[in-house]
Amino acid sequence: MKVYLVGGAVRDRLLGISDSNTEKDWVVVGSSPDEMLDLGYRQVGKEFPVFLHPGTQEEYALARLERKVGKGYKGFEFDTSKAVTLEQDLSRRDLTINAIAEKDGELFDPFNGQDDLNNGLLKHVSDAFSEDPVRVLRLARFAARFKVFGFKVAHSTHRLMKDMVASGEVDALTPERVFKELEKALSYETPSAFFKVLSACGADTRVFPMLGNNNHTTHDNEFEFLDRLNNNNPVIKFAVWLHNETAHAIEQLCQHIKCPKEYTQLAVLTSQWQTVASQLEQQSAKDILTFFNRTDALRRKQRFEQLLTIFTLLGIEVEPIKQLHNQLDHIDIASLDKSNIAEAIQNEKLSIIALFLNSTK
Repeated sequence: MKVYLVGGAVRDRLLGISDSNTEKDWVVVGSSPDEMLDLGYRQVGKEFPVFLHPGTQEEYALARLERKVGKGYKGFEFDTSKAVTLEQDLSRRDLTINAIAEKDGELFDPFNGQDDLNNGLLKHVSDAFSEDPVRVLRLARFAARFKVFGFKVAHSTHRLMKDMVASGEVDALTPERVFKELEKALSYETPSAFFKVLSACGADTRVFPMLGNNNHTTHDNEFEFLDRLNNNNPVIKFAVWLHNETAHAIEQLCQHIKCPKEYTQLAVLTSQWQTVASQLEQQSAKDILTFFNRTDALRRKQRFEQLLTIFTLLGIEVEPIKQLHNQLDHIDIASLDKSNIAEAIQNEKLSIIALFLNSTK
């Protein structure tokens, strides 16, 4: 049997990227599940044999061929026999830059992935690319990650992605996988390319159907705004991305792609309260108190700080909000009327806000 390092680890080394998050993936040619188990590897793959190294716990997959038998990325049958060659295994990978193998310092590049790395090209290995809808999302994410290197999508690959959208193959994407790729893209410094690629091939209206007719899915300047945020927290960028959407549309989207609660809550709060925050001095004391109550500013302080970070990225002056928050958080409850403490606290907060508003006039 022969073992080769494949995929991202080889690609990133050739690009000069030192990223501790890039996992090492290995392909094993000329072996079988029984032989791998005899060597102490632990099998973890159900659909096709993937094994964990007994020492490093890195993934070792048997070289395989695959045949499309149904919709989606799970609709495949696999051949992992000893007869499968390295080139056959590489031929079923998504992009040429991910179809390079290495063994003992020697590179195996049957699909000219190094040329595409040098030319900054994201190009499919074969038409089998169109059999797996996840590859559309992955390519869009790679476009975001490698935008700094000037990578572009090959024209032939772009046409193939458009065909996948037209055929309905993209509709087979699972919500969890959409969110996973979206979250990764938002963690990069230049996520705009992710949305541009999806928009260019028409996949955006399929994976984010409730946002399909809104301006930010078609205007490049809205995408580029995300690249200028200087903040790589995907939760923050998610809320900024959706700040012009209605709370209802955001809730629909988050339910559709199964977002974690923190993503949903921050995005909805941003949508609901950015106008109040941007026009604080024009609001009534009652409306401002409602803002602090509905955002749960005094109890959920960390989330409120994230909300203020989002407002700042949107160009909203938050210093007055911080000052008010501090005053409301330090009310001397012991000095208030105990006969109806809830009403007394409410009136004290309104008084503090009214005095603050008067001081700004």
